[in-house]
Amino acid sequence: MPRPALLALCLAASLGLAACETMQGAGRDIQKAGQAVEQTSQQVQKQM
Repeated sequence: MPRPALLALCLAASLGLAACETMQGAGRDIQKAGQAVEQTSQQVQKQM
């Protein structure tokens, strides 16, 4: 994964967490961010 894309993903996750009003919402945001990272890493592995 290119460094700028990873940085953008981390920034988006940080902004999403800042917008959460509850811990449950933060948990959902973290889970979605983890899924996005997992999917991207699987795509990169397939391309190798």
